[in-house]
Formats: sequence, structure tokens, C-alpha cells
Amino acid sequence: MEDYALGIAYLGAALAAFMAGIGSAVGIGIAGRSATGVLSEKPERYGQLFLQVVLPGTQGFYGFVIAFFAMGVIAEFKEGVDLPNALAILAACLPIAFAGMLSAIHQGKTCAAGILMTAKRPEMAVKAGVLYAAMVEVYAVLGFLISLLILLGINPPAAV
Repeated sequence: MEDYALGIAYLGAALAAFMAGIGSAVGIGIAGRSATGVLSEKPERYGQLFLQVVLPGTQGFYGFVIAFFAMGVIAEFKEGVDLPNALAILAACLPIAFAGMLSAIHQGKTCAAGILMTAKRPEMAVKAGVLYAAMVEVYAVLGFLISLLILLGINPPAAV
């Protein structure tokens, strides 16, 4: 049973990293496609578009950090992780896994719209393009915080 529990705990860490990472890759791809189209006509806009292209990548980092914390919590269990704690670790990783994946994809779409707007109205790049995308980011941050707070609340048994 202990092996299954350990696998469940590591599944949580893997989901946090993979799902948020996949979302970031998709989001950056969406924004990047828009940026390359604009840059083919207006290469001088590179600096204005760069932030909007990389912004969806932050969710992948959030997922990585939570996976790292989850592995640290797992390592604290010297006698092995029991099933209830393994399920708690899995559950703790799910908020950033889902919020990270979905918000990164939608942030990529928001950034793509901001990039197209920047092509015609460069003065709006930060005012609307980045700010609207940052509003989507808030939900990834909330998922990250919930995952982190749950992981920090899991207490391994004290060594005897």
C-alpha cells in the first residue's frame, strides 16, 4: 500500500508541473503566432510584444515550484507516505495544475488580442495588452497560493 501511496503523492507533483507547463506552452504558442505575424510587418514592435508573448509562461513556473514543494513534503515522510497524506498531496497540487493550465491558455489568447491591438495602436501595448493579460494571471496566482498553503499545512509525523 505504501508504494501506491507514494505513487499517488508523486502523481500530484507531476500533474502540477505537467499541466501548468502544457498550458504555458500552448499559451506562449498562441501569443507567439500573433507576434510573428505583426513582426513580419513591423519588426520595430519587438520590444512591445515580447512581454505579451512570454507572460503565459509564468504558470509553468508556478507549477514547477509547487511540484518542487510537493517533492519536499514527500521527502519529509521518513517512514514513507501513508494513503491519507498521499491523497492530501495530490489534492494540494490540483489547484495550480488546473488553474495554471487553463489560465495560461486563456492568457495566451488575451495576449494574442493585445498583440494585434499593439500593431495598430502601439501606445496601448501596456495599458490594455499587458493589463488585460495580467487580470487572467490573478487566477493562476490564486491556484498557486492555495496549492502552496495546503502543502505547507501537511505535517509529516515527528521522528521518534
